[in-house]
Amino acid sequence: MLAVILLIGIAASAVAISVTHGLASARINAAAGELAASLRATRTQAIVHGEQRVFELDTQSELYRGADKREVRLPKGLELSVTSAASDQSSGEIARIRFFPDGSSTGGRITLRSGQREWHVNVSWLTGAISIFDTGKHA
Repeated sequence: MLAVILLIGIAASAVAISVTHGLASARINAAAGELAASLRATRTQAIVHGEQRVFELDTQSELYRGADKREVRLPKGLELSVTSAASDQSSGEIARIRFFPDGSSTGGRITLRSGQREWHVNVSWLTGAISIFDTGKHA
């Protein structure tokens, strides 16, 4: 009887760990999707209005602002880093990706990290196209 209870406890622990990793993966996936949607909206605004639009990221506060200027904070536990054009980095904390009326951009890569899990949101400088890439790194 004790052995059965022990096996049930081990199985329950394995399921709990699996669910926790699944929730973390879903959370980072949702955050990357929302960030990509905001980038796409900023690009669309640049095209529609025929004016340059700026997408800003604050790596210190872990938040971003699209064309609507609304601040969006990333979920707790996610780290944000940005690789973008040197001219679009006003300080060590604020990075920008600019979109132009023809749909092109200054380009860049935004990395969201949770533990060993990473997602990259890539912005093509030539076309302004936004793509999401899961590096597949796991703990």
